[in-house]
Amino acid sequence: MNPILVAIVLGLLQGILEWIPVSSEGGVAIASTVLTGVDPDAATRLALFLHAGTAVAAIAYYRGEIRELAGDARSLSRRPFADETADLSFLALATLATAVTGLPAYLLLDAAVSGLEGGLFLALIGGLLVLTGVLQRFAVAVSLGQRARPDWVDALLVGGLQGLAILPGISRSGTTVSALLLRGHEGESSLRLSFLLSIPASLAANGLVLATDGVPAIEPASAVVALAVSAVVGYLTVGALVRLVRRVPFWSVCFLFGGLGLVGGLAVAL
Repeated sequence: MNPILVAIVLGLLQGILEWIPVSSEGGVAIASTVLTGVDPDAATRLALFLHAGTAVAAIAYYRGEIRELAGDARSLSRRPFADETADLSFLALATLATAVTGLPAYLLLDAAVSGLEGGLFLALIGGLLVLTGVLQRFAVAVSLGQRARPDWVDALLVGGLQGLAILPGISRSGTTVSALLLRGHEGESSLRLSFLLSIPASLAANGLVLATDGVPAIEPASAVVALAVSAVVGYLTVGALVRLVRRVPFWSVCFLFGGLGLVGGLAVAL
């Protein structure tokens, strides 16, 4: 297949799947393996690399809130997790927790994936997708009270889980949103915190791949196209998802995308 066409397909997948509980990393890795025949290790690194595109989309969509958060930075050291600094405190501590769990998970992933053949790699992704779907369905039915703002427990829990989501097949958005729902946060707030938290993690994953291997699996020109497509499509889809959550009950959105996670995981596993 034409390399530019492959890049467009991969960018579309990343831009759409990043925000819903169907692992974008797993989906892009599977597509890369099928379309280009690259080995699982290269496919996984390419999937991590493309997260920078959707990070740019999240920055563009939440640019106003990011400016407000930056203005609260001066108060962070004096009043962490106070009303006006709760979101920024959550993002800072959760990002640190992501680094603590994500780097070992990345090293484990590098060792494990490099020893897998294509069929085993797809089976692994399928199993993790099923696990993500089960978590999302569970979060719909269970809530631990109502919370107006995040605290340090939320930050450590969600950040730690986000670090583990570097494994292909574990949906970052599905895992983090589910954890916030289980902790009692309402739907739109859970999406917002999850998507803001994705920005430093996605940029760090991209930087880690570039620092260790450079642009993986595809030519630099194709990589630029894939990043651009994922950024544009990611911006459109994150806005569409937020508007959907504002118009319909969030439990129905959870059932819809949780069902997608289960169906997708079972389809890959079988």
